[in-house]
Amino acid sequence: MKILHRLAGILAAFCLMIILFITSVEAVVYWTPGYFEKEYTKYQVLDSLPSMTMEDLLQVTDEMMDYLKGDREDLHVMTVMGGEEREFFNEREIAHMEDVQVLFLQAMALRRLCLLVLILCLVLLPLTKADIRRVLPSSICIGTGLFFAATAGLALIISSNFTKYFVIFHHIFFDNDLWILDPATDMLINIVPEGFFMDTAARIALLFGASSAILFGLCLFLSLRSRRSSLLASKNPL
Repeated sequence: MKILHRLAGILAAFCLMIILFITSVEAVVYWTPGYFEKEYTKYQVLDSLPSMTMEDLLQVTDEMMDYLKGDREDLHVMTVMGGEEREFFNEREIAHMEDVQVLFLQAMALRRLCLLVLILCLVLLPLTKADIRRVLPSSICIGTGLFFAATAGLALIISSNFTKYFVIFHHIFFDNDLWILDPATDMLINIVPEGFFMDTAARIALLFGASSAILFGLCLFLSLRSRRSSLLASKNPL
């Protein structure tokens, strides 16, 4: 039974880490004030667009992000470019973003599933007479450590050649070549160049790493305190 308790605790830790990672992605993309404007300015995005204002570009971005969350039915977005009102995204970009939306919504569904499993673990452990104060902190330490070590190793590999692994990522998650865009005809690749993705990945890694370290430190402290209390109790039995 103790082994099952430990495995349940580690499973809870893995679910918690997945929740933290997906939330870190969401926090960087959606919850960072002025993030897109700063990136657009950094990479001089407006220089590659036909006479478009930052205000209009940010409005297009807001509608694109709403679409990814499922809050917008389609990505047929009208804006003013070169003094004329026109549709910002072409059919190829719209088709590609449909695939991106599926990926994004699947990530949100995975987070909800992990939250459900986490709650079930927290409910079932006490019901099976597990010592929560001992099992949970130590198990979360183990699970958090393993998950973070794996993601940190993966991050180091990706950072060694971001372009290479950026392409591999697309080959894994997309079964078509719609993601291969042409800067001369496709606006999407102009507003989110490779540097944007590198900056975003770095911010996500920093936020996820910090939250994971805090979680690990807290659980380690609780685990050591619980172990110390057990030792004291064994030395001083009533």
